[in-house]
Amino acid sequence: MSDVAQAAPEPSSGRVEEDKVLPIVVYALYLLGFTNGLTFLVGLIVAYLNRETAGPINASHYTFAIRTFWLSIWWFIIGLALFLVGLALAVLLIGIPLLIAGGTIMGAIGVFFVVRCIMGLVYLLKGEAYPRPRTWLI
Repeated sequence: MSDVAQAAPEPSSGRVEEDKVLPIVVYALYLLGFTNGLTFLVGLIVAYLNRETAGPINASHYTFAIRTFWLSIWWFIIGLALFLVGLALAVLLIGIPLLIAGGTIMGAIGVFFVVRCIMGLVYLLKGEAYPRPRTWLI
């Protein structure tokens, strides 16, 4: 007989650990997109491809990442349109407020995008689902 006691399996805490690698990759690709622009799309594709098969924690992060992308794109387009109209009308000096508003929106949406990615990473690294993945805010 063996004197080695077999360790009893630890009781599960009811919390299922999901692989965090792909959601981290999505957030990293989003942040890296500010240097080259292409990885925004790669991150979006990865999020779309993995959202349906992911567990509840990762699915909330994929939903959050997808919404972050689309909210940022639409607000950036609005800011860019205001900026371009303001640029065209700046010759007459009546477009300067539109120029400033468009530039402000585009800058603010860049900050918004980065903050949402960092907040997503914080919740992900704590092993938690994002609490409100469909929100317009942080």
